[in-house]
Amino acid sequence: MMKQLKFYIVTIGPLLAFIAFFLIQGKTLVPSTFVSEVKNANAGGGSVMESFKHPLTIILMQILVVLGTAKFIGYLFTRIGQQSVIGEIVAGIVLGPSLLGLLFPDAYHFLFPVSLMSNLNLVSQVGLVLFMFIIGMELDLDKLKNRVGEAIVISHLSIVFPFLLGVMLAYFLYSTYAPANIPFIAYSLFIGIAMSITAFPVLARILKERNMTQTPVGSMAIICAAIDDVTAWCILAVIIAIAKAGNVSGALLTIAFTVIYVLIMFFAGKPLLRKLSDKYFQNDTLQAPFIATIFMTLIFSAFVAEVIGIHALFGAFLAGVIMPANLSLRKLFTERVEDVSIMLLLPLFFAFTGLRTQIGLLNNSNLWLICGAIIGLAVVGKFMGGALAAKLVGLSWKDGLSIGALMNTRGLMELIVLNIGYDLGILRPEIFTMFVLMALTTTFLTAPVLNFIEKFYARKEASEMSKNKGIAV
Repeated sequence: MMKQLKFYIVTIGPLLAFIAFFLIQGKTLVPSTFVSEVKNANAGGGSVMESFKHPLTIILMQILVVLGTAKFIGYLFTRIGQQSVIGEIVAGIVLGPSLLGLLFPDAYHFLFPVSLMSNLNLVSQVGLVLFMFIIGMELDLDKLKNRVGEAIVISHLSIVFPFLLGVMLAYFLYSTYAPANIPFIAYSLFIGIAMSITAFPVLARILKERNMTQTPVGSMAIICAAIDDVTAWCILAVIIAIAKAGNVSGALLTIAFTVIYVLIMFFAGKPLLRKLSDKYFQNDTLQAPFIATIFMTLIFSAFVAEVIGIHALFGAFLAGVIMPANLSLRKLFTERVEDVSIMLLLPLFFAFTGLRTQIGLLNNSNLWLICGAIIGLAVVGKFMGGALAAKLVGLSWKDGLSIGALMNTRGLMELIVLNIGYDLGILRPEIFTMFVLMALTTTFLTAPVLNFIEKFYARKEASEMSKNKGIAV
């Protein structure tokens, strides 16, 4: 021990002495006239407070606050039998101007300064791109072949009926609540698709938690929701093209490019990815070259879709759909991406949506009546459309009503559509807020309605059984 200590003193001591010597001598030196762009550490009266104004510090602080709030409120919602995702959406509203901005405006503006909101938006958009890629990968096209006829009827009727109600609603809203530069066709089509969407991921979570994934109703609902998502996103791509062009004829070029792009992805991209997976995905192990290829495909597809004018999210979704059909590959890659996307980045999207949701704008009874009409038409359109279609293809009323309740789930997918509409300038802030409240209400209703249907038919079956026993006696 003494030997090491002596060696330490002999070697380190002189070096430290030389460092001290040059530091002392350097105090007498005079710098050149060149002015550095780096600010003096002592300028501004305190480096700690200055660091809180740095964009990186702010975005990290926002992530911490958003994640903590989202997980806490999400946990509270699970305690009352709801999906945690509903609590995460509510957390975004709590952190926005509707609550935090109203009660603690200084804290709200400190945490979410207007000048840096674009940073939060960009990070949340990356999370959405990854999420839509996962949704695309989770679609099993082979399963869609089974009972596809029944599922298409249910899915498309549950789209067309609420779409009609949405277009009718837009007819009455347009003159007063549409932005001046948005044509009626773009406005009405967008309101229609906003009324028609189903949240495939939230529906899947509900079925899984209720152990319904392998039941006839559950499997049919999953297939219907998958077809619903594919159809709705294709319609949305066309609507975005029309909204950006201003009219149908102006959007034809965009639609033509979209068709070419989709065909290339399916007939060139998909076979190439399948060959690469055969080469690089062996023994359930993802090799680095193939991982890089998957991410490049995702980014390229999102980039092309954005350039064409149909939004990067459609491109991410399509990239997921064309991934090799190997279920173990999809499952393994999804698990890698899902944690970052769903656990970290999606709550930021909820928070950003909450920052846009200004419930205070609904400041009179007329606006609240319109909000109630939106919620009522959304429930009637999706619930009754799905239930009646299921009955028409031969399902029982119990199964039909259950499918209607499940198809009425909107959740995250609705928020994505609404934010696209907001960014395109189609939705004014007050209408955006009404539709966010509609998304929350319809998603919140799913579990209680399913419970009511199950209890109602359980009592009905028990009553019939007791009557039959009485007759037998």
